Amino acid sequence: MPRRTTAKTRVPVAMQLTADLVARTLKVVEDEGPEPHWTPISSQQLDELVSRVEQEAGDEGIWVFAYGSLMWNPGFEVSASDDAIAFGWHRAFSLRIERLRATSDAPGLMLALRPGGSCSGLVLKLPCETRRQDLRALLAREIRYAEVCDMVRWVSVKTPTGTRRALTFWASARQSPLTEKIPLDEAAILIAQACGPAGSCAQYLHRTVSDLADRNIYDRNLWRLQAMVAARLSAIPEA
Repeated sequence: MPRRTTAKTRVPVAMQLTADLVARTLKVVEDEGPEPHWTPISSQQLDELVSRVEQEAGDEGIWVFAYGSLMWNPGFEVSASDDAIAFGWHRAFSLRIERLRATSDAPGLMLALRPGGSCSGLVLKLPCETRRQDLRALLAREIRYAEVCDMVRWVSVKTPTGTRRALTFWASARQSPLTEKIPLDEAAILIAQACGPAGSCAQYLHRTVSDLADRNIYDRNLWRLQAMVAARLSAIPEA
C-alpha cells in the first residue's frame, strides 16, 4: 500500500528529477505582463485585504502555513517556525498559469492547497515589529489578481506544541476557473514544458520536493509527479 502523507516518513529513494534535467527547462523569457483576462490587484484592494487579515488576527501573532515555495523562500524574516500538519487539506499542482513560470504558448501549473487528505509543512510567524509591512508583501506575492482575493484563508494546523490557527493560500474554484483538479499525467506534461521570466515549473517542483525531502516529508503525489516530469524530460533529446 502507498504511504500516506499525514506525517513525516523516510523519503523512499533518490529524486529522479535532477538539477541537470531541470537545467534543460531553463531559458530566458521576456515578461509578457499579467495573466490574460485577469485584473491585477490594485493598491487599494491590497490594503483592504491586509486590513481584513489584521482584523481577523486581532491581537494574536500571525502565523502562515507554508506548504510550497514559502517553505524554501518565505520572503520575510521568520521570527519563529514549527512543523505543522493541516488535516483536511492537501497540496496539488492545480493552479493554471500563463505567466511567471509559464507563457501563453506553453502554460504551466503552480501549487495550491486543495480540500481533502492532509498536508505536512511548516508554520512561520511574521515578526511583530514589521507585521503589517511583511503581511502586505506576502499578500502581494500570493494574491496578484483581484479575481482570486478569496484564495487567502485561515486553517487549523496541528503542531508539536498544539493546534494553531494559520493563514494560508488555497485553491478556490468558486471564482477562479484557473483552479481545478488536474490528473498527474496532465500535470507532468504542463510542468515539463513551462518556463517564464521567473524560471520553469520543473525548477519550482524540484525545489519544493527537494526541500520536503530535506525535512523528511514524503508527499506521495509530488514524489510521483517529479518522477513523471523527469521521465518526460529524459525523453527529450538534448539540444
